[in-house]
Amino acid sequence: MRLAGGFAMMFVFSVFACTVGLYLVAGALGNPSLPLGSALAALIGVLFFGIVGLFIAARALRRVATPIGDVMEAAGRVAGGDYLVRVAERGPREVRALAHAFNSMAARLQADDEQRRNLLADVTHELRTPLAVIQGNLEGLLDGVYPLDQAHLEPILEETHVLSRLIDDLRTLALAESGALKLQKESIDLATLTSESIASFRAQADAAGIELRAEVAPGLPILEIDPARIRQVLDNVIANALRYTPRGGLIRVQCFTSTPSGSDAHVTLSVSDTGAGIPPDDLPHIFDRFYKSRDSRGTGLGLAIAKNLVVAHDGEIFAQSELGKGTTIQFTFPLKA
Repeated sequence: MRLAGGFAMMFVFSVFACTVGLYLVAGALGNPSLPLGSALAALIGVLFFGIVGLFIAARALRRVATPIGDVMEAAGRVAGGDYLVRVAERGPREVRALAHAFNSMAARLQADDEQRRNLLADVTHELRTPLAVIQGNLEGLLDGVYPLDQAHLEPILEETHVLSRLIDDLRTLALAESGALKLQKESIDLATLTSESIASFRAQADAAGIELRAEVAPGLPILEIDPARIRQVLDNVIANALRYTPRGGLIRVQCFTSTPSGSDAHVTLSVSDTGAGIPPDDLPHIFDRFYKSRDSRGTGLGLAIAKNLVVAHDGEIFAQSELGKGTTIQFTFPLKA
């Protein structure tokens, strides 16, 4: 608005100057008592300042038009799929702000495009393995290489379960990341939900020779949460702990109320194991989609889903780990959730 006002004022000044000059000359010609030389001198002066005003306006317009032209050209390249393009942030403050906003938009589009490409590559990779197992076993059965018995049919069924879980996880993650996931919140006793989740893993833990211990504080407040989604979070974290805890190890699930310094009260769930721990280089990335350590046997989606579901409840999730001593995954929910 200020740029447009400045251009308008310079234009009006130039037109006014030329009009006054012409008026003086016309007055001198029509009035013999007014010296023509003085009128011409005034005209020259007025025209000079008018031309200077027009020159300044033209330069100012060019100073604005050039960077805006750069933005328009870059926008056309972005529309064509070139997300690497950036423009120089120059010119008046408003134009620099426009260029900065464009560069930020292009950077976000580039990041989204890279994320989309990576997701496509990751999904393709994760689907290839179970499909290859299914195809190989079915071809062997049809060619008579394998007998049509339970031992050869069970792996095929198991791989279909892997595919089904992967598809469900991808759908949940896509909904959560896009903000389209609908939560069915209810008034839930988190102690009961925690006990039910632990009970479902008890047999698996006993078979693996791992102690699964629950430490639930008494008098926990009722939370407004989606029980199915929070159960999914807790199940993912406990399943990971069981996967990496050796025989004779301990998994401790704690549930308690905490009040961090300077903040409102939270309910905290914590799952600690005595496994091998997570390498420091891997720890910052364990909540990234499809990120897996070298010895991981999962899809790399469990913790990514857990993070998105916790965040959807206005909560936070953290990980602490020390090689040789184990890992702790902790997530908190505000009491207002």
